[in-house]
Amino acid sequence: MITGAHTIIYTAEPERVRAFFADVLGFPSVDAGHGWLIFALPPGELAAHPAQGGAGRQELYLMCDDLQETMQELRAKGVEFSRPIHEERWGHVTAIRLPDAGELALYEPKHPLPPR
Repeated sequence: MITGAHTIIYTAEPERVRAFFADVLGFPSVDAGHGWLIFALPPGELAAHPAQGGAGRQELYLMCDDLQETMQELRAKGVEFSRPIHEERWGHVTAIRLPDAGELALYEPKHPLPPR
C-alpha cells in the first residue's frame, strides 16, 4: 500500500533552502542523518495532465485558502514573490522566490478539492 509521496527540490544551496522551509514556512522536519532534513508537508493532491509532445514532466505547487492573506503573512517574514498573481481557470497563482533564486508556485485553487 502506498503511504505517501516524497518530493525533492534540487538546489545549489540546500542549507539556505532547508532553512527557508523550516524558519519561514514553518514546516516540521526530521534529520535523516548528516543534516539531510525531511520536511512534513500539508495534505496534497495529485493530478495527471496531458503532456505536449508526449514527454512528461512534474510540477510542485503549494496551495492556500486565501492567496492575498498568505502572501501578506509571507511578506511579513521577508518572502519575495517572483511572479505577479495571475488567474488561471483552476486558481489564482503566484510564485515564491527561494533563497537559491529558484521559485516555488503558490496558488489558491478554484477547483473542487478531493476529500482529506
